[in-house]
Amino acid sequence: MASPPGPFNSFLAPTSAGAAQRAVLLLDDEAATERLAAEIAAVCRAGDVIHLIGDLGAGKTALARGLIRSLAGDPRLEVPSPTFTLVQTYPAPAFDIWHFDLYRTRDPEEVRELGLDDSMDGLALIEWPERLGPHTPRLRLDIALSFGDSGGSDPITGPSARIAHLEDHHDWSRRLRADWS
Repeated sequence: MASPPGPFNSFLAPTSAGAAQRAVLLLDDEAATERLAAEIAAVCRAGDVIHLIGDLGAGKTALARGLIRSLAGDPRLEVPSPTFTLVQTYPAPAFDIWHFDLYRTRDPEEVRELGLDDSMDGLALIEWPERLGPHTPRLRLDIALSFGDSGGSDPITGPSARIAHLEDHHDWSRRLRADWS
């Protein structure tokens, strides 16, 4: 079934992927995750899309919470996980923030009903983006979070460490300081 027309369609992923820039960052603890979120927030623009990828408990919502608090200018803003509501919106001085959690969606068409097209005027933070199917935006930043602890035996990482794999499908590598390759 073809998708109905909408502003989000102009962001759909191409059928053949181009060479994306990548960076890998070690996040020692939740404070490091919050610092990364603040750095990303400082360069976000209306129309940006950020995919948050990772297993349950990998830190997707913690990173989203840090981004939202930074953009809203309120470090104590309550930012619940949208696991049950599927989407939460937050007003920010520059643009609205849309935080999607697609874990419980079954069909990519459900995503359109959540207001994905409307989010293109603001910032879209999307957890479980693999559920977007054909609605995956072409222009985006993918952040894949994984556990940094290898059973407690790794002397470099501890139980609260995460590894962030950033993949630029737009112009993030020009905006963010990182060792991109």
